[in-house]
Amino acid sequence: MSLYKRGNTWWVRFTAPSGERIQCSARTEDRKKAHEYHDRLKTTYWEVRKLGTKPERSWQEATVRWLKEKDYKASHNKDISILKHLDIYLGALTLSKITRDVIDAIAEAISERTSKSNANRYLALIRAILRRARDDWEWVDRIPKVRLYTVYSKRLNWLTHEQARALIKALPEHMKTIVRFALSTGLRRTNVTHLMWSQVDLERRMAWIHADQSKTRKAIAVPLNVDALNVLHEQRGKHDEWVFPYNGKPVYQVSTKAWYKALKKTGLEGFRFHDLRHTWASWHVQAGTPLNALQELGGWSSAEMVRRYAHLGANHLASYADNILEQSVPAIGTKLVQLEIVKN
Repeated sequence: MSLYKRGNTWWVRFTAPSGERIQCSARTEDRKKAHEYHDRLKTTYWEVRKLGTKPERSWQEATVRWLKEKDYKASHNKDISILKHLDIYLGALTLSKITRDVIDAIAEAISERTSKSNANRYLALIRAILRRARDDWEWVDRIPKVRLYTVYSKRLNWLTHEQARALIKALPEHMKTIVRFALSTGLRRTNVTHLMWSQVDLERRMAWIHADQSKTRKAIAVPLNVDALNVLHEQRGKHDEWVFPYNGKPVYQVSTKAWYKALKKTGLEGFRFHDLRHTWASWHVQAGTPLNALQELGGWSSAEMVRRYAHLGANHLASYADNILEQSVPAIGTKLVQLEIVKN
């Protein structure tokens, strides 16, 4: 038997009859209870090997395997963060003990504390892991249905050119250039703040985001307009490696006290850094950039993501607006009619 402590918690470690090394938390500070857990777990693995029964797999085992198999995901660190929080609810359970009631209780607790859209991120990850455990790993035969909340799309939050200029003016110097570049390229926060000079070709007016830096895991070519080039020329000589250094290092946090102070000063409370990307896309659509071109420029994986901005550039539909006048009210034609409001 092998019991050992990590902090105040006991852990068990042994070799199963199959040769597999088993190492997991007993989730207790009581040595006697840890001993009992060790013996029960070891018996389970013996029954699996000798009697052919299916072992009881834990949620913790499932999360460890999931993270190993999904370490290529751009959202890998987000998954780790979510799973650490879910461990409060599911860490002590085997997969067979995760029922619809358990999941509903988790959804309610998270949605009350944050929002339904945030709860959906937790629920979607639970569902994905349970499905993998059933369909790929064959650890369980049945899993509960995980229903996501219905969340209505919010309005896009974007700035006018005048608002953007006011925000930039209110920001500290190192943030001014970061925001200007984000508005000029539409790049996501990390792709801007961690941009390196090795990713920039000023002569060709191009920059690029490597596949492992992209959310879609596909490389993105970034044509540089005049505003973006001006920003880059201003940044030359400030650091040999990083384009936007702050005290010799990249900026890791943009939602700082200075950011919120600038938002308050300009009356833009609630505006997020990511909304700069929405602003860039909105400006493009309003200027007539086709949606298929915008999809490539922004590195979106699907056309559906870009269609969020379609309503901002419906100029191609203007010629059809008068059709009903000619068909339904021919006497009026294209003549404007002013209705009088009769007051009682």
